[in-house]
Amino acid sequence: MSLIIPNWKAPKNVKAIASTRLDGFSTGVYQGLNLGSHVGDDLDTVLRNRQQLAQMAKMPSAPVWLNQTHSTVVAQVNQPTKQTLDADGLVTSQSGVVLSAMTADCLPVLLTNTQGTQVAAVHAGWRGLADGIVENALMTFDADLNRGNVIAWLGPAIGATAFEVGEDVLQAFCDADSQAIDAFRPTGQVGKWWANMELLATQRLNALGVTQVFASGLCTYSDPERFYSYRRDGVTGRLASFIWIE
Repeated sequence: MSLIIPNWKAPKNVKAIASTRLDGFSTGVYQGLNLGSHVGDDLDTVLRNRQQLAQMAKMPSAPVWLNQTHSTVVAQVNQPTKQTLDADGLVTSQSGVVLSAMTADCLPVLLTNTQGTQVAAVHAGWRGLADGIVENALMTFDADLNRGNVIAWLGPAIGATAFEVGEDVLQAFCDADSQAIDAFRPTGQVGKWWANMELLATQRLNALGVTQVFASGLCTYSDPERFYSYRRDGVTGRLASFIWIE
């Protein structure tokens, strides 16, 4: 199985991976390692995919899964649970709790402090990112935490040459921060822009005092062999990024 190991400076007791669509048991439009149980794939097959992934990644427990709605809700979890939580971010300070963020173009953001005592997994679509999902995740960390001691990894997502957006998306970011314009390039069509989600997330993190930001640079849209992409394919599977404290 081809798993992505983040190239970042996380402490040794913090483990993180991101899935690809390679291997797995799903067929048809979900071909490969589909982890999404809500996309129309056979549920038993999805559960087999999830079990295989957990075994291959040597996870200490089954991941905590989310019912993601492009919100800014971040849930704190203290123990593994089979319940699917209504949130777009997870935070824990407990070892052995595997956090997940499911994506198929949106940006997965993994966070840890340098001490390896707190971690977070965030599903950041453009709406959640603009509305403050990353800010909410950091607010759930210890109040006295020096943000300079937070490390972030940005996983596979739709890239800056593939994510075409309208004026509404541009305005949502630029109204909050004029520097956000640096993350947009005109497509040549009136009112259409190419948006750089990695840069937008990095700007938000930097503004919060998080300067240790590592980006995968991987584009889901342009690599159909390795990644699912909702914008490219419509009906498709889901990837996920995971983080836990050993």
